[in-house]
Amino acid sequence: MGFKVGNKVNIEVSGASHSEYIEVRLEGLPKGGKVDLDEVRSFLKRRQGGNASYTTARKEADEPQILGGIRDGELTGDAVIARFANSNARSKDYSKMRNIPRPSHADYVAFAKYGRDIDMSGGGFFSGRMTLPVCFAGALCMQLLKERGICIRAHIMSVGDVYDDPFDPVDDNADKLAEHVLPVVKKSAGDEMVSLMEAVSREGDSVGGCIECKVTNVPAGLGDPIYDSVESALSYAIFGIPAIKGIEFGEGFKVSGDRGSTSNDPFVIKDGRVRCATNNSGGIQGGITNGMPVVFRVAVKPTPSIYKPQRSVDLEKMEECELVIEGRHDSCIVPRVVPPVEAMTALVIADLIAAEDERSENH
Repeated sequence: MGFKVGNKVNIEVSGASHSEYIEVRLEGLPKGGKVDLDEVRSFLKRRQGGNASYTTARKEADEPQILGGIRDGELTGDAVIARFANSNARSKDYSKMRNIPRPSHADYVAFAKYGRDIDMSGGGFFSGRMTLPVCFAGALCMQLLKERGICIRAHIMSVGDVYDDPFDPVDDNADKLAEHVLPVVKKSAGDEMVSLMEAVSREGDSVGGCIECKVTNVPAGLGDPIYDSVESALSYAIFGIPAIKGIEFGEGFKVSGDRGSTSNDPFVIKDGRVRCATNNSGGIQGGITNGMPVVFRVAVKPTPSIYKPQRSVDLEKMEECELVIEGRHDSCIVPRVVPPVEAMTALVIADLIAAEDERSENH
């Protein structure tokens, strides 16, 4: 089963967490574009597990096998196809789920839709592992966007009740991440987040958080009104990342308590360009980019796989029961979701730019 997103620049991912491999097909990138695969590998390592006590112990090489679209460090113009082996799967850890769905996982809805013969080991194709091929494709898009001066960066805004400082919503070049194991603006916030995640892990529980993403040097005029808005495109893609439960742009839900006199973004002239003095709109008005940084935040739910006893049902016996989950799981998935958020954003922005370039050529 393949899953697609995007129009001019689009991807299709296939495979599952414990299948022999997972794969991505990326179309729409220009012929002759330069590709730095070492930079791609560095990006992929940011989403790997097995690097801390609060992440899954499953460790995969995540080495891309390029099957097409890249030759001698250049894009050929054909579809880019990359495959990743699943070599460290332990499907026996998921034998209980054949009959007993894990609370807040996709087990039950998968059984309801596809039947109970579907292999949900490791989460099947609902697994966070499916973000690996997305990150590969997004890393390529980020390199091409960088040539246009467009930068995409995200940080952990919060874990549980621990908060980082927000990005500057107005300045394109004001944000720097701290030197820390986590992508955070404030080092002390990162230290507190690590302590919280380690404590939750020792308890056999999990914790959620929030990620803030900012896209700088975005040209005005990307996107379309109503159903093809930039918010719509980003939301559609971002919700393809497992564990995402909410998204807000600019000031988001906070504007519901504001007045127009405080939430409006006044126009100014800066360096010969039309800019906004504030950026409560998150760089998008009427569904179209206004030239300010695109800023949004996503809510990441606590990992549903916890080691505490939970209530569930036995689908074979049709009776309630208690479930204790086994296997290797993250107590906090938030750090590993940051690269997929950046990657999905890169894919969407690259797609929007490709559409605008085509529109300009036709006029």
